[in-house]
Amino acid sequence: MRTVNPGFGGQSYVPGSTAKIRRLRQMLDVIGSPARLEVDGGVKPGNAAEIVTAGATVLVASSAIFKRDVAANVQALRAAIAQVAYG
Repeated sequence: MRTVNPGFGGQSYVPGSTAKIRRLRQMLDVIGSPARLEVDGGVKPGNAAEIVTAGATVLVASSAIFKRDVAANVQALRAAIAQVAYG
């Protein structure tokens, strides 16, 4: 699922996307689908927990990872996601 307006990298996450992710996850669960729900666009440490909580299982975060310090950015993203997994 794209959560930005297509065209170029580094765009901001469209806030209404979280509700769409949640609805799509519910639909997949109702039919018993094993499909993974991938979110591509605007994923950052500040919204990763929200996106995963809504039901996403795969996050694409290229701009959030590859700008400046890659190792620190990966660590920040993992820490944000861990909030959901470990409370």
